[in-house]
Amino acid sequence: MFVREPIVAGMFYNLNKENLIKQIESCFKHPLGPGEIKEKEFIAAVVPHAGYTYSGPIAAWVYARIPKANYIIIGPNHNLIGSEFAVFGKGTWKTPLGDVKVNEKLAMRLVKENPLLDFDIVAHQNEHSIEVQLPFLQYRFDDNFEIVPISIINQFPTTEFLEQCQVIGKTIAEALKDEKNWVILASSDFTHYEPYDYAVMTDKYFIKAIEKLDEKEFFLRLQEKRGSVCGFGTIAIAITAAKQLGAKNGELLKYATSGDITGDKTAVVGYASIVIR
Repeated sequence: MFVREPIVAGMFYNLNKENLIKQIESCFKHPLGPGEIKEKEFIAAVVPHAGYTYSGPIAAWVYARIPKANYIIIGPNHNLIGSEFAVFGKGTWKTPLGDVKVNEKLAMRLVKENPLLDFDIVAHQNEHSIEVQLPFLQYRFDDNFEIVPISIINQFPTTEFLEQCQVIGKTIAEALKDEKNWVILASSDFTHYEPYDYAVMTDKYFIKAIEKLDEKEFFLRLQEKRGSVCGFGTIAIAITAAKQLGAKNGELLKYATSGDITGDKTAVVGYASIVIR
């Protein structure tokens, strides 16, 4: 059985178990965090994936609301290594809080039913966008859940790429119609390294399209603004799947930037927690 070792523990989040728990708790209690845990049902969510110091309080909004389930976690492949649409098919993912099991049955079905999807562990080995979600889930639910990690290479928000994402989203939805208690997580940060006011303005423009569950309009707005949202494909997949599963709208829970954390607003990264119901 393959064990995927953590690659950003000690960098994006604390390596020590006790200190990591304290760090996650501080994200919930942060002035930009949600404060209390209050579960609500939803089908999918968009959640950031930067270091916990920067995006942790924003990510905590999704994890304060998320119900206990199993999770398809779709993350962008920043390293551009491996298959374009890569499913981690079996084994476990390790973090300082323990091991998380991959649901081999669902992973197998997705790859069998969609030729765009490949089994590929190489795409996942040095990528952080899925890994950083796991300690939050483990904090909430220990090891009482399973995951299907999907890594995708986002290059340009073209019509062809959007259509591929929509096909994958429909495959996921069709598979989940026969399953119970699954939530889809799209791992993405928003605008990268732009002045604060510009980042906030453009990100809110993008988020409006996500709240309307209009993945086509989202891609058009990315093209218009030459947006630097790193997980636009993961978001399009989640929107498509969620609509197929009956979702009607998205809701922004919290938006902030790295500048709101550090005070340096010259070149910021935007973070948003959005749920889709």
